[in-house]
Amino acid sequence: MQPILDVARTLGLHPADVTVWGEAKAKVSLAALTRHPSRGRLILVSAMTPTPAGEGKTTTTIGLVQGLQAIGCRACAVLREPSLGPTFGLKGGATGGGLATLEPADDINLHFTGDFHAITAAHNLLAALLDNHLHRGNRLGIDVRRVLWRRVLDVNDRALRHIVVGLGGPLAGVPRQSGFDITAASEVMAALCLADDVDDLRGRLGRMVVALTSNGDPVTATDLRPA
Repeated sequence: MQPILDVARTLGLHPADVTVWGEAKAKVSLAALTRHPSRGRLILVSAMTPTPAGEGKTTTTIGLVQGLQAIGCRACAVLREPSLGPTFGLKGGATGGGLATLEPADDINLHFTGDFHAITAAHNLLAALLDNHLHRGNRLGIDVRRVLWRRVLDVNDRALRHIVVGLGGPLAGVPRQSGFDITAASEVMAALCLADDVDDLRGRLGRMVVALTSNGDPVTATDLRPA
């Protein structure tokens, strides 16, 4: 397995463009987009039905990049990070198969650089702030039947998809229906993927609608002042 900095150099990235995460993983900084104007061709491997052996979008994408590199093209694959839910479910991991695989496969499938876990924590922090707001008097007049912001977990735990929170008496909050979605479905995830920079990310996070008032007016994350 090649050191990640060597891989970065083959793509024309300077060491200053990457934050090394061990010997085999790294993050590419947003600043690299301004230093390296985008030029090239995009090949989109769209939805497909995998074979009985499991070859699908990921394996095909990795094999395609390997083939392009074998004929002298500079190519790289852009794949989504695997969710723990499908990894532990029927689907399995998302690092390819056979000779078309990504390494370190276990790290990629289970934790990678920790971004999923950070998104989970940020999302659930907002959920906790919202419930705390209800508990402390509900200054914004939120209708507890119209709370749109559920919690997230990166595991397909069906027992938590629909739950009741706030049970246990006056000190435990306001009882209401809620539930857990998978982390990849979090709006925080969408905001992170679309943001151009930190300021844009902050703005997108602040505009997220988390609930409706009794009059049907939207309540945003900014109204709860979590940023």
